Amino acid sequence: MPAAQKPIVVVGSINIDLVTNADRIPAAGETVHGHGFQMHSGGKGANQAVAVARLGYPVQMIGKLGLDSLGEELRVHLEDAGVGLSGVEQTEGPSGTALIVVGPRGENCIVVNSGANAKVLPDSIDRHLDIIRGAGLVLTQLEIPLETVEYLAKVCRREGIPLMLDPAPAQTLSADLLARVNWLTPNESETAFYLDPSVDMSELDGISNAGRLLLEKGPAGVVLKMGSRGAHLVAKGLEYQVDAFVVDAVDTTAAGDAFNGAFAVGLMSGKSPVESARFAVAASSISVTRPGAQPSMPTLAEVKRMLNDRAI
Repeated sequence: MPAAQKPIVVVGSINIDLVTNADRIPAAGETVHGHGFQMHSGGKGANQAVAVARLGYPVQMIGKLGLDSLGEELRVHLEDAGVGLSGVEQTEGPSGTALIVVGPRGENCIVVNSGANAKVLPDSIDRHLDIIRGAGLVLTQLEIPLETVEYLAKVCRREGIPLMLDPAPAQTLSADLLARVNWLTPNESETAFYLDPSVDMSELDGISNAGRLLLEKGPAGVVLKMGSRGAHLVAKGLEYQVDAFVVDAVDTTAAGDAFNGAFAVGLMSGKSPVESARFAVAASSISVTRPGAQPSMPTLAEVKRMLNDRAI
């Protein structure tokens, strides 16, 4: 099977998002009035899988759902989106949930309850090794146990499968893990977590410096997801800034997931890293104009239209 036809495999979390809007994000100890409430399918892993599927590329997922009504709802939604679920198992206990407050400019704060996602352990990788071996590229995040991500990285290196790691939510990562990552894709707050607090990313020179410092930690390539400032790529012999599209942001939830899914699709479709990042910036720019996580993921036609109609 040609590499470009191999599916993208996502190993990660599956959640129900409980979303409310507020006039501002509450401070510690503060109560604010919310307005509106929605339940959306979410989880960084599932979001990225749906992002890939919406773009028309084959995708398989490895993860876990609880034996509850939410688990069945999540499974049906993923199936309807076109995500392959032969690697998704059910386990005792609740499914994962995320509590999300969205502010007036689309900014958000999120509290994640792992639920079944905490049971995505290394043996889950072993049971679905055939899915990993069939992948053209593997995406993962940090909403499943870190020991599983570390084991997955070893398996991907052994099997010669490129690995893209979204290091979110941020936590300390070993040098061995980072050395097995092909693309590390932190956002601004995650980048700050992994670097010295003195690193200033307010200007392009600082962003460039941050990318190089992260590259020195071991990954083969780094993509800094900078929100309204676009994306910055750093790899051996490559450094490039992709500017963002100007859009009216409604909800930034899962914009980074839209980016990761689209970046993976771009790479697997034969685009260069720079072309893939431009494609991903377009996808994430569309996603922030809509509420919710998975409901905001654009189609391939929508991304192509934005790339054709609007200059970056």
